[in-house]
Order: sequence, then structure tokens, then C-alpha cells
Amino acid sequence: MAVDEPTERELRVMPWWLVLVGLLAAVALGWLVLDLLLTEADRASQPDTRATLRIDAIRTGLTVVAGTGGGLALLLAARRQWIAERAQRHQEGVAARDQVHRDRVQAHAETVAEAAQRHQDRQSGAAEHDAAERRLTELYTRAVELLGNDSAAVRLGGLHALERLGQDNPGQRPTIAAVLCAYLRMPAPDGEPRETEVRRSAQRVLTRHLRADDAAHWPELRLDLAGATLVDFDAAGCTLTDANFTDAVFTGTTTFAGARARGRLLLGAATFGDVVFDDLTAEAEVFLDAARFEGQASFDRAGFADGLSCRRSRFAGPTSFHRAVFDQSTSFDATHFGDGARFRKATFLSGLSMERTEFAGYAGFRAVRFADMALFRWTVFAAEACFEQTRFEGAANFGRARFQGAGRFDGAEFSQPPQVDQARAAAGSDHAWPAGTTAERLDDEWLLLVDR
Repeated sequence: MAVDEPTERELRVMPWWLVLVGLLAAVALGWLVLDLLLTEADRASQPDTRATLRIDAIRTGLTVVAGTGGGLALLLAARRQWIAERAQRHQEGVAARDQVHRDRVQAHAETVAEAAQRHQDRQSGAAEHDAAERRLTELYTRAVELLGNDSAAVRLGGLHALERLGQDNPGQRPTIAAVLCAYLRMPAPDGEPRETEVRRSAQRVLTRHLRADDAAHWPELRLDLAGATLVDFDAAGCTLTDANFTDAVFTGTTTFAGARARGRLLLGAATFGDVVFDDLTAEAEVFLDAARFEGQASFDRAGFADGLSCRRSRFAGPTSFHRAVFDQSTSFDATHFGDGARFRKATFLSGLSMERTEFAGYAGFRAVRFADMALFRWTVFAAEACFEQTRFEGAANFGRARFQGAGRFDGAEFSQPPQVDQARAAAGSDHAWPAGTTAERLDDEWLLLVDR
């Protein structure tokens, strides 16, 4: 808040009569002094002395008059000097206030001009933004319309238009990915090769932008392909964030080789032909519950940092988990392996549960490391079950398991005796049981395993 300047006292003009009074007072004072001195001089007895005294009296009176007048003149000169100085200070103050006022006016004008410029810039920016948004909306709407066209060639054009729109506008990428996923989730006409090619192109558009080492990478995309029909789906090397393939149907050859799952990978109740998960890096849990694998399935060297849930799944073809690593609890409960399953040199750092699992073919657990408990209760091994050179560092339970083929535990290491109570084994097979396990003949076909 500005502070008011002190108000100067009003300057009064000296009246002319006051100067006249001063002069008359000086004359009267001189006359009075002269009269007194002359009176004293007249009292002298000698004429010469009296004359001298009178001259001195006259001189003294004139001196008093002159001195009084000089004092008045000095007073008037001092007053004139004071008035001049005061006038100068007043002029300087007025000039300073005028300058301050001009500065304030200039500053206000500049502020108003800057505000007007900012407002104009905002209006211009808003107009440009609105124009860009309208243009973007028009392009998006047009591309979606092309994607819904009856012609397969036009739909392909719509796909590439959406891809180009997403490449130029990062903020639109999640929406475009959602549109493409919704397109793939829609039922496809049976036996329509042109539509199959359109869907392949839509898949390639999605996966092309999920590879982190590609210049066209679109980070943090989320795929929702639940229930979609995917043909030769190729997600090799892709980074998947919370990808949902629940109930999806994968035809042809599907590959997730070298992919990285940063969020949960949902594949529950999905159906696969041939599928490759080699070198998959899963940072969250992978769900394969009730999935169906109608061809070969390979999980070689895959890493499951948060475990794998594969309950009630069915593997019709050869299955391999060679050198796979499971950091957290893993379950294959009630899963069916139809044509051999190989877990050679796999590592289970937490618990494994394969209760009521069925191996219709070879079950290979050679040189596997079980760092925690391994549960094979009620598991059916219809062919050879190989646990040679396997390390059981926790509890191992084969209670009520059924070995219809040879059970091989040659060189297996147990930190504690395995539990095999009530397990059965075919009497005519060449078995090699863990030390401490007793096989008693139950009948002509079966042996009964009991803990010693």
C-alpha cells in the first residue's frame, strides 16, 4: 500500500505594510536613541564637549537606524532564500511525483498489454487445439468407419489409418489398441480368407508396437483379447502389460517366445494349436487354468517369477518345460498331459502341486530341483515316470499315486524320506524306487508302496 507524502505548510505572502512597519520601527528606534543621546549631550557644560557629543549622538542614531535596516534587509534576504529553496524542493517533489505517476502508468500499460497478449495467445492456442482435436476426431471417425466397411480392402485401409493416427498421436494409442482388440473379439465369418487376412493385419499392428526394441514401440498398451479368435498370433519379443487372453482361441502356430509379461498374463480357458513360450519372462503370475493345448507346447527356459497356475488344463501334444524356473508356488492340479511332458533340469524354488494330474505319456523330471515341497498325490503316471538325479530339498509326497509304467528314481536325492503310502505300481515294470521305499505285491498286476 502506498504511503501518503507529508503535506507542506501553506506559504503565506508577506504584506507590504509589514515591511513599512519594520522601516518605521527602525526609524523610530534610531530617533529614540538619537533623542536620548542628544539629551545627554546637552547636559555637558562645555560647548566643545557638547558639540562633540551631539555629533557622536547623531552618528550613533544613524548607525542604529542603518543597523536595524540592515537586519531587516538580511531577514528579508533569508526569507527570500528560504522561499527559493522551498520552491525548488516543491518543484523537485512535483517532478518526482510526476515521474512516479508516469512509471505507474507505463507499468500498467505494459501489464495490460501483456495480459492482452496472453489472452490472445490462449485464444489462439485454444483455437489451434480445437482445430487439431476436430481434425483428430474426423480422422479417427473416418478410420473406424473404414474398419466397419464391407470390403476387406477398405478395412485394411482403416487398420493402417488407425495405426498411422496412433503413431502421430501418442495420447490416442490406448484407444486405438482398444478398438483393434474389440475388432478381434468380434465373431469372424467362417471360411472367409479375406477377413482372415484383415485379422492377421490387426494382430500385426498390435504386436508390432509391443516390442520395446522397436522404434515404433507404444509403451504401456494393455491387450484385452478375451474370447478373440487369433490366427498364427506372433507376440515374440513383445512386452505385455496385464494382457487378457481368457477364452481366446489360438489357431495355427502361436508364439510368445522371448516375450516379457510385466503384469498378469491371463490365458485361462484358452485353446491353442501349437504354441511356443520359450524364454518367456513373466514378472507376475501366469494363469493357464482350464486351457487346452491341442498341439505341441514348449515352455523351455521360461521364467515364472510369480508362479504358474495351470489347473485342469489339457495338453494333447508333446509338452516341454526344459530348464524353466518357477520362483513361486506352481500348480498343475488335475491337469492332463496326453503325449509326454518333459521338465528336464527345471527349477521349482517354491512348492509344486501336481495332485490328481495325469500323464498319459512319458513324465520326465530328470535332474529337476525341487527347493520346497513337491506334491504328486493321486497322480497317474500311465507311462514311464523319470525322476533320475532329481533333488528333493523339501518334502516329497507320492501318496496314492499310480505308476502304470516304470518308476525311475535312480540317483535321486531326498532331504527327507519321501511319502509313498498307498501308492501303486504296475507289477511287470522295471522300477527303481527311492531308498527306504518298500514295494509289496498287492495282486498279479499291482504293487503297493509303503513307507518303511
